[in-house]
Amino acid sequence: MSSPAERFAAEAPGTDVRGATAPAAEIAVSARGVRKEYLGGDGRTLTVLAGVDLDVARGEAISVIGRSGSGKSTLLQVLGGLDVPNAGTVHVGGRDLARLNEEDLARVRSTSIGFVFQFHHLLREFTALENVMMPQLIAGAGDRQARDRARELLAGVGLEDRATHKPSQLSGGEQQRVAVARALANRPLVLLADEPSGNLDPETAEAMHDEFFRVCRDEGAALVLVTHDLALAARAGRVLRLHAGHLENAHGPEPGLLE
Repeated sequence: MSSPAERFAAEAPGTDVRGATAPAAEIAVSARGVRKEYLGGDGRTLTVLAGVDLDVARGEAISVIGRSGSGKSTLLQVLGGLDVPNAGTVHVGGRDLARLNEEDLARVRSTSIGFVFQFHHLLREFTALENVMMPQLIAGAGDRQARDRARELLAGVGLEDRATHKPSQLSGGEQQRVAVARALANRPLVLLADEPSGNLDPETAEAMHDEFFRVCRDEGAALVLVTHDLALAARAGRVLRLHAGHLENAHGPEPGLLE
């Protein structure tokens, strides 16, 4: 089996990172000219994203690597409508997020986008089953439908026997698996994962990664995965590096990448 470095080296140089081969109707999430700036403590403007262009098709998995602080998490937040770019556009399922009112944007986030973060953010007063049901109920699903889907998803991450447990009764790895099930509850068009297995043991992490790629393959979700794990990154169809505010094809491990 080839190493991550060999996988990266196999990328054809000069390929446009937008390069999805599917027709436009199949593009799940797209960014054009996205800029994101912050005002630093010294009063200077810090440019995190400096004109990002990206297309990710349905059923496609991409990974984004880069040094710590390069803006990878910011990119996911902008793609998911959790943050607003200073310039440029983001479309999810063909809808321009900037043109949506707060109610419609919240609906797109709850029905079309699944978020998995390094920290699970479960609702601690609810059981695992109820946490996975919640986004479905918010989206308008009936109680029975939401319950059946939640049980199916918990079984898929190996937690069918922990459905009635609250987060405080679950291990950290189990809580993260509940968070993955919750992210998949509404069969999202786009799955955004930000270092999702950073706090998990290798066996649990591998099972979670398998579930991500299964959903991408079997349910046609677009997966955008931010990771420092080069072996995991290499499993994606495209490996992109965020450097100096721009996305570029990764042709080999960058010295100091994980610093």
